[in-house]
Parts: sequence; C-alpha cells; structure tokens
Amino acid sequence: MKTNRPAWIPMLICEITRILLRTALCMLLFLTIAKAQAQGPLDKPVTITINNEPLKQVLDKITAASGVRFTYNETVAKSSAKISINAQKQLLGNVLRNALAPHPFSFTVLDNEVLIKYDASKAKKQVAAPADGKYTVSGTIKSKQTGETIIGANIRVSGANTGTSSNEYGFYSLTLPAGSHELSVSAMGQKTIVMPISLHANLKLDIALEDNSQLLQEVTIKAAPAGARDLASPQMGVEHLSIQETKNIPVLLGERDVIKTIQLLPGIKSAGEGSGGFFVRGGATDQNLILLDEAPVYNASHLLGFFSTFNSDAIKNMNIYKGDMPAQYGGRLSSVLDVKMNDGNNQKFGVSGGIGLIAARVNVEGPIQKGKSSFLISARRTYADAFLALSKDSIAKKSQLYFYDLNAKANYVLGDKDRLFISGYFGKDVLKAADIAGINWGNTTATLRWNHIFNSQLFSNTSLIYSNYDYKLNIKQDVNEYNIYSQIRDFNFKEDMQWYAGSKNTISFGVNSIYHTIKPGEISATGNSGVISQSLQNRYALENAAYVTNSWKATDRFTLTYGVRLSAFTILGSGDYYDIDTDGNIVGSKHYTSGQEVKTYVNLEPRVAAAFQLNDVSSIKASYARNAQNLHLISNSNSGSPTDKWVASTNIIKPELADQFSVGYYKDFNDHNYEFTVESYYKKLQNQIDYRNGANVFTNQPIETQLLYGKGRAYGTEFLLKKKTGRLNGWISYTLSKSERMIDGINNNQWYNARQDRTHDIAIVAIYKASDKWTFSANFVYYTGDAVTFPSGKYQVDGVTYYYYTNRNADRMPAYHRLDLGATKQLKKTAKFQSDLTFSLYNAYGNPNAYRIFFRDNKTDASRTEAVRTTLFTFVPSVTYNFKF
Repeated sequence: MKTNRPAWIPMLICEITRILLRTALCMLLFLTIAKAQAQGPLDKPVTITINNEPLKQVLDKITAASGVRFTYNETVAKSSAKISINAQKQLLGNVLRNALAPHPFSFTVLDNEVLIKYDASKAKKQVAAPADGKYTVSGTIKSKQTGETIIGANIRVSGANTGTSSNEYGFYSLTLPAGSHELSVSAMGQKTIVMPISLHANLKLDIALEDNSQLLQEVTIKAAPAGARDLASPQMGVEHLSIQETKNIPVLLGERDVIKTIQLLPGIKSAGEGSGGFFVRGGATDQNLILLDEAPVYNASHLLGFFSTFNSDAIKNMNIYKGDMPAQYGGRLSSVLDVKMNDGNNQKFGVSGGIGLIAARVNVEGPIQKGKSSFLISARRTYADAFLALSKDSIAKKSQLYFYDLNAKANYVLGDKDRLFISGYFGKDVLKAADIAGINWGNTTATLRWNHIFNSQLFSNTSLIYSNYDYKLNIKQDVNEYNIYSQIRDFNFKEDMQWYAGSKNTISFGVNSIYHTIKPGEISATGNSGVISQSLQNRYALENAAYVTNSWKATDRFTLTYGVRLSAFTILGSGDYYDIDTDGNIVGSKHYTSGQEVKTYVNLEPRVAAAFQLNDVSSIKASYARNAQNLHLISNSNSGSPTDKWVASTNIIKPELADQFSVGYYKDFNDHNYEFTVESYYKKLQNQIDYRNGANVFTNQPIETQLLYGKGRAYGTEFLLKKKTGRLNGWISYTLSKSERMIDGINNNQWYNARQDRTHDIAIVAIYKASDKWTFSANFVYYTGDAVTFPSGKYQVDGVTYYYYTNRNADRMPAYHRLDLGATKQLKKTAKFQSDLTFSLYNAYGNPNAYRIFFRDNKTDASRTEAVRTTLFTFVPSVTYNFKF
C-alpha cells in the first residue's frame, strides 16, 4: 500500500544528502587545489631543539636547520625574549607560531623570506594576566612517521601530579600556572619525549612522537595506550585495544579480528562458535552499540559470524565500554564498541596486505598533500567460492560463498583550527546454493566530520552520518520462488563539544539526532504455491538526545565525573498501531498519517563515577549509569543470524532500561610491569523482551503478538591479571556472573536463565617473543555451556513425533573449551619493505565443541530418543603471508 508522508520528512532527508554530497565535493576540490599549490617557506618541515635562548640566536639556528632566511629590525635583534623549541619535522609556520606565542612578536611571509616584527597589539593583550595566573597549552598529538593523530597519549608535568590525555581526535588541553614547566609526552608504541615550555600566554603546541620500533617488538599487549590503565580516571568498565595488540593472537582461519580479540577480555563473552555476536555483562547481542567512525553497524559479521566486518588493516584503535559508558554514547544497554579507522599516512605512500588460505586483503595509503592531507583505501575479499568450482558435486560447482568489504577515508587540514574527514565502509556477503536458495546481506556507512578548535580550551566535532543494513533471502522450489527483503537505514547528525574549563574541570556536551527507517520485511512470491506477496509496514522514528558531563579533579587523589543524557524517541507515522490483549490477540488498531506523532518516550539517563587513588600504584572506583534502548533485535537463535529483525519501540514495545552499579579495585605492581583489576557489577533491567511459547518470528501478524515483556537482573565479578612487558606477556581473565529474566507467561512467572547466562568464563592469552625472527602465541578458552531449553518429553500423533517443553532455559549445553596456537616468522624487515608468515592452529587438541544439539527418534526403536551433537570445527590450520612497503 502506498503511503504519503508529509513534505518535511523527504525534504529533511534530501537536504542531509545534499549536504553530504556538497561537502564531499568541496573537500575534493580543496584537495585538488591544495595538491597544486607550491610550498611556501612556512610549509617547510623543521627539526630543531632549543632551550631558553635569545630570539636572534634562535632565528639563526632555524635558518641553519631549514634554509629559510629571516628579516627583522633592531628591536627584534636586541630583544631579551628567551625562546624554547622542541620540534620534530613540524611545519615552520607552526614552530614560529608556538615559539612566539608568549612574546610580543608576529611574522609574515615577504617574498621567500619571513619577516619578524614587533606586534604592539599583541603586547597590549599580554599586559593583563588571568586572575588565577594560569595559561593553557594545547594542540594535537601525532605520529611523526605517519601523521596519524594519536588517541589517549599522556601529557604529564614532570614532578607534579598534573596531566591530561589526548582525546579521540588527538587534541589535548592543559591549564598550568604561568612560568616554566617540563612536559613528558608518551603513548603506546611511541618514544617518550620531554620538552621544556615557558607559559606567559596561551600556547599552541602540536607534538609529533617518533615510533619506538624496539618497544613494538618487545611489548605486544598493553591495556592502555600509554602503558598502564589510568588509575586517576573515574571511567570504569573500559578496555582500550590497538591493532598492534591483536597482531599475534591466533584466531580462526588466520584473519586478525578485533571482535574475536575483545571476547578474551573479562565481562565480554562470545555468543558461540561461528557467531559474530558477543554478550557483555549479561546483556543480549543487540544491547551492544557498534560504531565505525561514529556510524552504527547493525550486523558486524561476515560469513555467519566466522569473520567480523572490521578489516584490521584499516583500523587505528578501539575502545569498549561495558555499561558505564560516557554520556555522549546512548541507545544501548550493555556496551559501546567504538572503532576508529586510520586517517592515512600524510608523510609517504605505503602498501600493505596479506594472502591467506581463504582471504586476501590490500591496504593503500599516502599523502594527497604532504603533511596536510591523506587518503586510505583498504579492501578484502574471500575466495572460498573458488574452491567450490573444483568440486565434483554439480550443486557445489554452481554455488557462491564469499564476502568483500571496502574501507575508504580522506582528510584535509584546512588550517590551524580546522580539519575535515570523510570515511566510508561498504561490505557484502553472498551465500548461494546453486539455483536453490541464497542470502546476501551487507552494511554501508558514511561519515563526514569536521573538527574545529575554537580556542585553546574549546574543541568541537560535527558529524553527518549515514548507515544502512539490509538483507535479501531467496528460495526456489520448482516453479515457485520467494524473496524476503529487510532493511534498517539511519540519517544521523551529531555535535560534540569539549571544554577544558581550567585545570580541574573538563566539560563535554552535545546533541544527537537520528532519523530511522525500518523495513521489517517485504515478501515477494511467484509461482502457484499460494503464497501472497506482501509488505510489512515500514516504521519511522526520530531519536534525539542531548548530554552534558563534567570531569572534576577535586584533589590530587580524588576525581569525580558526573553528567546526564536526555533522550527522546518519537514514533512517527504512517502506519497502523495496535492494541493487544494478554493472550497476544489484536483487539484494536489506530491508523496514523505520514509524519504524525504516534508516541514519544522521554528518558533521563544520569551517570556518575568516582576514583580515589590510594597511592601511586592503586586506586578504587565506583560508578552508576542508566541507559535506555529503543531499537530491539528479534531473534530466535542464540548466536544470531542475518535474518534477525530489528524493530523500534512502539505503543506496546517500550524502551528497555538498565541501571548499573559498579565498584572496582586496580593495582599496578613490579614497576608497572603487571596490572591487576577486579570489578563487580549489578545491573537492573526493565522492559525486557522474550518470546511467547511457540512464537513464530516470521509471522505476517504484528511482531508484538509474539512477544512478552518483563524485568531482568545481571550481576558478577570480573578479574584481570596482565603482564605488559618483556619477552613473555599476556593476560588471564576470569568472569563469574549470572543473568536472569522474570516475565509473566514464561516459566510460571518465576526467574529463569537468560539465553546469554554463563556462570564461568576463563581466557588465558600468552605471547612469547623468542627472537627477532620468531614470535609464538597461544590462548585457552573455557566457559560454561549456554542456557538452552531441551524437551522434557514427547508424544506421537498419526505417527509423527512431537516434543513438549517445560521450564525455559533450564538446561545447559556442554562446557566449551579449546586451545589455539600461533606463530609468526619475520621474513624480511628493512626501511622500505617488511614481510612475515603467520601460522595458526585453531582448536589445537580437536575438542568437538557442541554447536547445536537436536533430538530424534532412534531409527530401530521409536520409543527411544537420541540427542545428536553438531560440531563446526575441530582442527583448523591456517597460514597467512603479510607484507608492507
């Protein structure tokens, strides 16, 4: 049935689309023009270190280092100003701007020389010092080799308990008393540098860190980018991972996989072998928000879960927040997995990739204009389908089994205060059994971001985001053919601001607006089967949110973060919305026109967290967070499948709510070589969703007729012991937990196990660097079997056996355990080329872990019942050749 929506909705969508296209075209024009521009004297890179020397002497040394000549008058030549510089291949313009910031001088280009002149207006501004006698040093932390911004770099004042970290865009801001200070800047895989600064005015100081190749060889696993978990930060339940950390961990079929790696951390559980989903602190798979460059990814798996959508060559780093998420995140109850793509090397061109048994990948990156703009293109494809052509089976020969994905990104530095990014992801899976049946699904995301620095204390990120997930199922039976299509599509606007309001407060605030379009299912049929083509009603919703949060350093040892998120979910027409009785029968309905408001759910989501440092190596933390979720995944399988349905809250399906309380203890010991953490949590859940007994997911009735609603609870304790340095490093994680639901109409209205309930979950990861050529690794996994419902009995009608069931999820699959082994041999490593071979053996001792258990009558005695176990993998060897040049 065709429906007419009001004009403002398509206008809004068209306008956002025009903005995306216009901005992308403008950026490409900027890049083209910038590429053609010749370098001026201020664009020359300079490497120089100067400590408290007179201005004239400083200018002479810069000339010697760069070849750029200066011209100036007698006032400049005789100035008593003392200058300090620590620059590693920084543009001369930035070097001069930072060096002269505290002094009454400015500069401009005069032909091919740089004119230094006395600036009276600047001198007047510097007369009145701030009332508190403090100034701010701010800038961006980057990699010297690649120009990539560095997330989570630590900036500390030597000899003082004062410092900060760079944000997710590499920006930092630190307010200090006027005078001389010494800054120590460090980040994982980078050489720590110590630089003197003289603060007599606000100072812009961009810092380039040099790669520490020795560190990268010897230290593979670290919890935090700077080498240790931040004991002073109130943030709880967070794990940071870079791609370097996943390099040597053995995984299925040899493909490095960030989602498989995080499942080795405490509180994060695999949804099962052959599944791309994961459970966090008792939550379901749909209660995890997965972001790729800020764009939601609704199905993060390839080949039914054997691979994730994240090509490791394109990924910079990732953070996962286990419930206690910062206020800028929302829309899910259990976790946020925030994945950031590489920006691309703006210093030199490079190609890397790998060739494995069933997949190959390639990554190309380089500068568009050196030091100012760059691009990245990363592609991957499996070729398992190529082996099907060798089969003698006629059906197999005509079948298809592959996926591909493409990551692309470009960025451009518009000036000292602005930077533009555009990134996209395109992925598709194709599984087709000859002309019998097939399914394809895929994700598309696009993000346009603008970073702007208003001043040394105020940073903003503005984003326009597009996300689309869809699947199509095709089945052929003789002359009959069925097609099922489903889709969820988002247009998203975000504005995030960070205000470094002095030395004790950092305030974050922003807004977010998402327009959702959900196609639950369209069925088309041909032939004479009697199946009628039909389309379930599309659903439309507008999800808005605003947040504010403040991190307050009350004392040297006590830090408090508090804030609130206000979310509003508005259900929009057109369509019919129903009234349903307790038995799931439709008793009434109401039709809404296009754009008409059906219902709005408003939720206040407060967050508070505190950290108290007991001493320099230990701290305790506590937190509380409330989250609301308005998108729900309807699935009748534990591991999930591409055909699971996303539905939005309706007049009947209410927003899910979670209140989580957490407390933890953290300790570094043996000179920070080891780290021990323990966190306990209790989560109270409202408006949880489960199926009625005998429910049909693919009904053409409103899905609400198949669902029941109630409450839940999840609680547990997570332990992590990690060794971070030396030839042997790794970690041991253990989670003891419980997850339950109570829903009227299920299990006699008593508490029952959630499908994701597991009592014990253990992971041991070890990596040993035997030599410069060989690195060995292993991980062992054990967890309690999943909660399932097995039949309690059976009966026969007309010779057909039927099973009946009693208590929901009262049974268990057998316990799961396996050992994976890996080895990496460095083949060649020079300044221009490196290569290695990676070997792995998945499930090394061949344990036949149960993927599925089904029941059937014994072939010779129908009164007897057999439980049949299905196993996916026993021994799975693999080898991959990796290269980079």
